[in-house]
Amino acid sequence: MDRRTFLVGGLGASLVPLMNRFAFAAGQPVSWWYESAAPAQQAAIADVLVGGFNAAHPEYSLAVDYRGSELDKQMRVALLSGNGPDVVYTAGPSYVAPMARAGQLLALDDYAKKYGWNERILPVFLEMGRYDGKLYAVPKTYETLGLFYNKAVLAKNGWKVPATLAELEALADEALKAKLVPFASGNAGWRGNNEHYVTIVFNSIAGPDNVYKALKGELPWTAEPFVTAIDRLNSWWQKGYFGPDYFSLETEQFFAQMAAGRSPMLPSGTWHFQYIQSYFKDNADDCGFVGFPSADGLGDPVYALGVGSTLSIAAASQNPDGAAAAIDYVFSPEFYSKMNSVWQGEWNTPLEDLSMVKISSEVPALYAESMKALADAVGDNKYGYTSWTFLPPATNTQLINGIEEVWLGRATVADYLGQIDAAFREELADGKVPAVPNR
Repeated sequence: MDRRTFLVGGLGASLVPLMNRFAFAAGQPVSWWYESAAPAQQAAIADVLVGGFNAAHPEYSLAVDYRGSELDKQMRVALLSGNGPDVVYTAGPSYVAPMARAGQLLALDDYAKKYGWNERILPVFLEMGRYDGKLYAVPKTYETLGLFYNKAVLAKNGWKVPATLAELEALADEALKAKLVPFASGNAGWRGNNEHYVTIVFNSIAGPDNVYKALKGELPWTAEPFVTAIDRLNSWWQKGYFGPDYFSLETEQFFAQMAAGRSPMLPSGTWHFQYIQSYFKDNADDCGFVGFPSADGLGDPVYALGVGSTLSIAAASQNPDGAAAAIDYVFSPEFYSKMNSVWQGEWNTPLEDLSMVKISSEVPALYAESMKALADAVGDNKYGYTSWTFLPPATNTQLINGIEEVWLGRATVADYLGQIDAAFREELADGKVPAVPNR
C-alpha cells in the first residue's frame, strides 16, 4: 500500500459530542491559543483534541483558548512579555522566523528526536520549520489551491471542466453571458483572500520554477513571467470574473453562492472542503475539485504547497514537555482519522505514512482523493509555492494589499511588482525569508 493512501471506513459523525467528559481532566496545565472556530468546530476540538489528549495523557490538562482575529496581535504581545501560551499557533512559516530570531520560541530538535518526528513527518515540512539550522515549528495543516466547481451548473449549461487556461476563460466568458459570476470569491471577512489568486497565477502561469528562483533571490519579482501572470489576473478582474460584490462577500457567503448555482467555479484552497456538506447538503457529489489549469508549457496542474498554520513551543513555557506531548498527539493516526472525519481541510497534518488513517465513509471521497494528489505532488517534489508560506511578512502584506490597487486602476502591474521586489530584497537581506526546500 502506498504510504500516502487513505483508508475509508466506518467512522461516523458520532465522534464529536458537544463536550467530552475528559475535557476537564486534572493534570499539569498546557495552554493553547487558537483562532476562531464555529460552534461545531469548537466541539470537535473539545472532544477530539482536548478530550483525546487528556485521556491519553492524564498527567497533563490541555486547555484551548479562542482569540479570534486578534490571535496574531495578542500572541506577539504575549511572547514579548514572556506570558504567552505553551503551544504557539501561527498562521504559517513566515511568522516563525521573526519569533525564532527574537528568541521567543524553543528549539524542537530534542523533541523531534524523542517522538520520532523526523521519521513520521514529510521531510519538506520539517525543512520549512527550520531557522538557522534548528527546528522551531511543525505544520498543523498543509493545503493547496485549485478549482472547486458545481457539477450541476456545468452539466445544465453543457460546459466541461476546464483543463487549460483557454478553456477556463472560455467557460468564464460563457458564465458572464448566462448572467452568472464566473468565480465565487470575496474578501470582506479576510483581506488575505487576495493572495490566493496571486498565488494561483504565479504558479500556474509564471510557473513554480520561476517562483522558486525568485524566493531564492535569483530572479526579481519584476521579471517577465510575473508580469505576464499579474496581467492575466488583472484581465480576469477587469472582465468581471470576480463579480461586483467581491469586497462585500465573506468566505461562507461566496461558497454558498457557488453551491446555490450562481457561480460555476470557485478558485481557492482545500480548506473549503469543510463547507461542502453544509452548503451542498444532500448533493455533496455535485461539488468537484481539480488542480487549477496551467499555462502552456507547464504540463499538469501545479499544486501550490501551503502550510495553513504551524505549531511551536514558547521559549518561556512553564510546561514545554506537556506542549510537546500535545503537538505529538496531533501527529498521531488516531487524531488524524477522527478529526478529519468531522472537520476536513484544517487538520491535514503531513504524516509520512497514512496507511493507518481511516476516514469516515460519510466524508466525500473527493477530499481523500485531493489530499492524496497533494501528498503525491509533495512526495515527488512536483509542487508550487503559496505566498503565505514562503514569503516574508512585509512582502506578503504588500502582495495582498497592492493587488487591489492594480484592480482598481490606482497602480500599474510594474508598480505592484516593483514594490513586492523591493520589500522582498530588504527582508531577504535581513534574514526574514522562510526556509525554502531545495527543488
